[in-house]
Amino acid sequence: MSVVTELIVNEGNGCISFGNYELGAKKKLDNYEVGGNLYKVKTYCDITKLEKNGLFLYESVPGTAVHQFAMDETGVVFTVEAANDCQITLGLEENQEYMVMVDDEDLGPMITNMGGKLSLSLEVESGVGRTVRVKK
Repeated sequence: MSVVTELIVNEGNGCISFGNYELGAKKKLDNYEVGGNLYKVKTYCDITKLEKNGLFLYESVPGTAVHQFAMDETGVVFTVEAANDCQITLGLEENQEYMVMVDDEDLGPMITNMGGKLSLSLEVESGVGRTVRVKK
């Protein structure tokens, strides 16, 4: 796997890829259109953040590279890589229970807070992707 050097890429299959955890200074790209929606990404070694139409979708600390990110009303799926272990926060439906899986490991149900945020910590190996699935 590799970082997304263009900061955000339309994969053409309804998915996007974004983030570059190798950057030493923050970079951002605003108003990137995919399917009539406008995305904004900010990324560098310390944080990666994604918004869609002004709404929070994803944040990681430290920064990550996210591949094949797909989100719909039932949840989200993506593959993430980073240089170090990371904490990921997703913007979902508030006060909703979601089943969370990382690779083939079931982390069990998690409930979003009143703001719709769900947080999870991931142990990662540099350059190795982890697949995250979050479903209602």
